[in-house]
Amino acid sequence: MAQNVPITVAHGDGIGPEIMEATLHILKEAGARLEIETIEIGEQVYLRGDTAGIPASAWDSLRRTKVFLKAPITTPQGGGFKSLNVTVRKTLGLYANVRPCVSYHPFVDTKHPKMDVVIVRENEEDLYAGIEHRQTAQVYQCLKLISRPGCEKIVRYAFEYARRNNRKKVTCFTKDNIMKMTDGLFHKVFDEIAAEYADLENEHWIVDIGAAKLADTPEAFDVVVMPNLYGDILSDVAAQIAGSVGLAGSANIGTSGAMFEAIHGSAPRRAGQNLANPSGLLLGAVMMLVHINQPDVAERVHNAWLRAVEDGVHTYDIYAEGVSKQKVGTREFAAAVVERLGQSPQTLKAVKYNEGGGSETSTAGAGTGKVEKKELVGVDVFLNWEGGTAEALGETCDKLSGEGLKLSLIGNRGITVWPQGLPETFLSDHWRCRYLASQEGASISHSQITALLQRVADHGLDFIKTENLYNFDGKPGYSQ
Repeated sequence: MAQNVPITVAHGDGIGPEIMEATLHILKEAGARLEIETIEIGEQVYLRGDTAGIPASAWDSLRRTKVFLKAPITTPQGGGFKSLNVTVRKTLGLYANVRPCVSYHPFVDTKHPKMDVVIVRENEEDLYAGIEHRQTAQVYQCLKLISRPGCEKIVRYAFEYARRNNRKKVTCFTKDNIMKMTDGLFHKVFDEIAAEYADLENEHWIVDIGAAKLADTPEAFDVVVMPNLYGDILSDVAAQIAGSVGLAGSANIGTSGAMFEAIHGSAPRRAGQNLANPSGLLLGAVMMLVHINQPDVAERVHNAWLRAVEDGVHTYDIYAEGVSKQKVGTREFAAAVVERLGQSPQTLKAVKYNEGGGSETSTAGAGTGKVEKKELVGVDVFLNWEGGTAEALGETCDKLSGEGLKLSLIGNRGITVWPQGLPETFLSDHWRCRYLASQEGASISHSQITALLQRVADHGLDFIKTENLYNFDGKPGYSQ
């Protein structure tokens, strides 16, 4: 007899306890081989003074089971409370967010009856590093951090997912026509890894036109891999145009753990009324069953769920006159799925899961391992300055050149305004003064930079940050 698999379960807030109860009832009746450990997270934990929303004791369970089935939670109003999802993803290294977005035409209303897209979103980097600063009275910054290992992990995961699940194509969305270095790296790594998967089609789209195409013609896509922010936005868009965000499940996968959930919130106004649709959490649980190598149970549950939807047994959120046959509550919908265990849909496509479908794959990078020569060639000095025109600042900062450093340009919000700036350019109080080695091809030292900063300070200028400028194998590692 197969051994039960330990999992950690959190019942959450709002509608969370109801949809978790329904989900676990279906899993039990379907024969899921589980040993459940329960933890408390969410609103009550926040209100006890834990700003992360998860007590220290819960981490012991999560690290022991390495599988987390999580209901939605409520984050209290007001500042100071961290995103629990972000905390769990980063702490446990859950680098891949996977969201299947499927239409269930004609039983759930959609303009895209053939849609079957999987969004694979990078989960740890990009602007979600959450490193922000207020630098002047007018200007705030958020750092966008993209690493080669992070790109390699998520892109390889997308291709392996496509191969394991008999998908045909992997598409990459970036904005590397603007962010040539960060998004450019993501695109470069995608191309490198795609070359290793000759059995799969691959393509790249600029994210704005790609998003328009996804919203208009989603059947043109299969698996789509994206950096964090784009993936967050477009996975919700894709779920909604497929039919309903309320039907979408989500997996967060790492090398040493995984979290499964619905993508919707806790809907406290619907709590305790036996109204909520448990489908999103249930389909997240189906992904969990595949991950823990119980594809037989995953198939039974998923096909029974499809049959219930096909038979017109619908909760209020997807109920439609003329299509639906029975409006039911949370418990009744769970009972309808249980009643259909062992059955398959007649119109919708039945699912088939393979053994080992959720096994982890190598996340080894596609890089050559070559060590690049790194040379310090200059520095960007950022100033908070409200003293007048770009020409005036240029004249002042040029006088601070010396000791092997020469003022090259001054920028304001990414636009060069000195030398030869235009009077029409809007100027804020946030300035970037670029100093490069005065001898072309020369490198500089940290002591030259600190000496420059001393001259800046002695002149009464407020420098708010610096960014060192490096060449890698003779190529600039900074925007021009």
